Amino acid sequence: MSNSRLLVVVATYNEIDNLPRLVLQISELLPDAHILVIDDASPDGTGNWCEQSAAQYPNLSVLHRSAKLGLGTAAVAGFKYAKEQGYTLVATMDADLSHDPKSLAEMVELSTGTECGDIGVIVGSRYVTGGGTEGWPFIRRLASRAVNTFARMMLKLKTYDNSGAFRIYRSSALDQLDLEQLRSTDFAYLEEILWRLSKRDIAMMEYPILFRNRELGRSKTNPILGLRVFWQILMMGMGIWK
Repeated sequence: MSNSRLLVVVATYNEIDNLPRLVLQISELLPDAHILVIDDASPDGTGNWCEQSAAQYPNLSVLHRSAKLGLGTAAVAGFKYAKEQGYTLVATMDADLSHDPKSLAEMVELSTGTECGDIGVIVGSRYVTGGGTEGWPFIRRLASRAVNTFARMMLKLKTYDNSGAFRIYRSSALDQLDLEQLRSTDFAYLEEILWRLSKRDIAMMEYPILFRNRELGRSKTNPILGLRVFWQILMMGMGIWK
């Protein structure tokens, strides 16, 4: 990773079946990377596993939170930690192995290349040539396409995958944001942060990834959260959120 310091932020709630494999794979592929798990008091022992694995993985840290506080606030906590600790790159990814750590390594290599020096965000994209999804039912594919098209239209975004959490941010780009200004506490933070960065003219690029549906554990998405995403994107696009 040259002289770049990378922090991989992983938000968790009941991911004990997946997190150990994810941490192992990241550590093998990116041994210089640091991993920050932000655990929302998982009753299955996810947070405890992080504590118990500190000797095996000295690159692993955990931030324990008192309750299930939402993905948006977890991301903000990770960004603040990265800023305090002086990381130059901040990656975010799901804990359920739907995001391939091999793709993370490829995105990190891309982000440290000279040709990407002015790119503030690399988005792991399901919706550019070479990207895709695996194991999704038709209704989920339809809903994902709908929310991404809606975000592009309402928020005037140039990116095609605006609802995926698999990203690498340059810290200098995040410095352009007032993190206290982020309004969404759940999934719409993904669209919101791209929207706010685009208003700052932060350059972005998309890198094709294959998103695999989780094999273990339970998805955190549901129809109510999906409707909230549409509503919050509308609030941004209509100028109600500033």
